[in-house]
Amino acid sequence: MSPTFEKYFVPEPSKFPIFGSFALLCIGAGSVMWLNHTGPGPLVFFVGLATLIYMLFGWFGQVIRESESGQYGKNVDASFRWSMGWFIFSEVMFFFAFFGVLFYVRVIAVPSLGSEESVSVLWQGFEAVWPTAGPRAEEAFSPMGAWGIPALNTLILLTSGATLTWAHWGMMKDNRTQLKLGLLLTVLLGALFMGFQIYEYMHAYGEMNLKMTSGIYGSTFYMMTGFHGLHVTIGAIMLLVMLFRVMAGHFTKDNHFAFEAAAWYWHFVDVVWLVLFVVVYWL
Repeated sequence: MSPTFEKYFVPEPSKFPIFGSFALLCIGAGSVMWLNHTGPGPLVFFVGLATLIYMLFGWFGQVIRESESGQYGKNVDASFRWSMGWFIFSEVMFFFAFFGVLFYVRVIAVPSLGSEESVSVLWQGFEAVWPTAGPRAEEAFSPMGAWGIPALNTLILLTSGATLTWAHWGMMKDNRTQLKLGLLLTVLLGALFMGFQIYEYMHAYGEMNLKMTSGIYGSTFYMMTGFHGLHVTIGAIMLLVMLFRVMAGHFTKDNHFAFEAAAWYWHFVDVVWLVLFVVVYWL
């Protein structure tokens, strides 16, 4: 018996990569000009942002139309899965770099600055105790504790992972009502998480004097939790798009990788938060 081969889908030439490149150039250049108060920074930034949104709607819309028209086969599905896997791996390394910074600061840099030689010669009176703003800190601040909003947000994200898994079960059972409700609950929990994080930031700035300028503790705290919050926002948007697609009748139990990709991303965000909660808030 001769083997059968599946025809591989080859997309037509696209204009969207050049729009994406232009958008990122404008966002980067606009940000630099805006932060340095030179040139039309805000205008360039928002032009880039608008171009990026146009590219995302146009490019992903084209992919959705191609998928729904049945042009994709097993080879394309495998390509998508590998691509999403490598994308999440790049995100893992992104956060790994941040955790590496925190490890270096707490285990190597701060103890070194607090050594007897450093204190006697350079930083008199400095105590190598975490959390610290570092030597020559001018303003006192209170560190963010783990039990309160951070613990509540941990429970929210863990619950959102359960509701998303429940939605996936609905997909596999062809129960569209369960699928829609699970996705809706997950998106709402993501929005609730972000609401509490915004409140946490307001409380930190207004009542704890914990700011980006609060030395190494403040900068690492806001860098790590802020980037995670950005990822939660992106993940919630992805799941909201999946909800709209489900309401439009897209996906079957045998063909729903876009949903799976968004779910992979959301579970990744959950895991990162668990590590953040332990090393940033708790320890």
